[in-house]
Amino acid sequence: MPPRARARSYDPAKTRTAVIAQLRQVRKAAEGLDETALGAPSRLGEWTVRELIAHLAMAVTSVVRLLERPAPPAREVTTTGWVTAVAAHSGAIEGDTRALAAGADPAELLERAEARFAETASAAPADRLLATRVGAMRLDDYLVTRCVELVVHADDLTAATGVPVRHDRQALATATRVLADALAAKAPGGSVEVRVPPFAVVQCVEGPRHTRGTPPNVVETDPLTWIRLATGRLVWAEALESARLTASGDRADLSAHLPVLG
Repeated sequence: MPPRARARSYDPAKTRTAVIAQLRQVRKAAEGLDETALGAPSRLGEWTVRELIAHLAMAVTSVVRLLERPAPPAREVTTTGWVTAVAAHSGAIEGDTRALAAGADPAELLERAEARFAETASAAPADRLLATRVGAMRLDDYLVTRCVELVVHADDLTAATGVPVRHDRQALATATRVLADALAAKAPGGSVEVRVPPFAVVQCVEGPRHTRGTPPNVVETDPLTWIRLATGRLVWAEALESARLTASGDRADLSAHLPVLG
């Protein structure tokens, strides 16, 4: 078996800054949406744009709510564990999102989310444990997952409204790396090298391990295409056909291992 890769670390101060920066980009895009746009469908099942925005606000304010609760006794989940476990709680998340969206002003939700997060998250230690839906997580790990939520759903908001939501570079880098690491954990091995320049390179899939020179199995794509593949917004064949993805080698087809967010 290949040696286990060392867990990636993230600077909590940079992650907090990235969360705020990405949330501000969402706020900027949401400011000009009228009631017709807010009521339009998104690509997330039956969610409207209004509910999508409410979910983004909820994703950030969840940090505040969890810090207000007692800390659990021991860490149970890391960032990659969150990636694979969160979908099991989709029903509860959807219910909470609809309740928050009902009758609320989306702009006020986002403004309040930023203010509460900025005030609370910076004061808590990085190793503070939080009782999240998927299990006990460190605050610094949970902040990383907030970058994933914001980046993924900012792209959903762009798709639903046609209003481009810019991606903060640090938030985009964090989301890219988390989802790449989740793939490596889901399909451990060293026979395929996945490159998402300029942010991530991981090896995955069982088979002969590459040691030097150009790897025989290489997958390469850009960060947003990777995030869409990793979250099921884009299918492998479509990415290949559109040339947004290149894959060389007998083992380079990763379609059986995608999506990883589930």
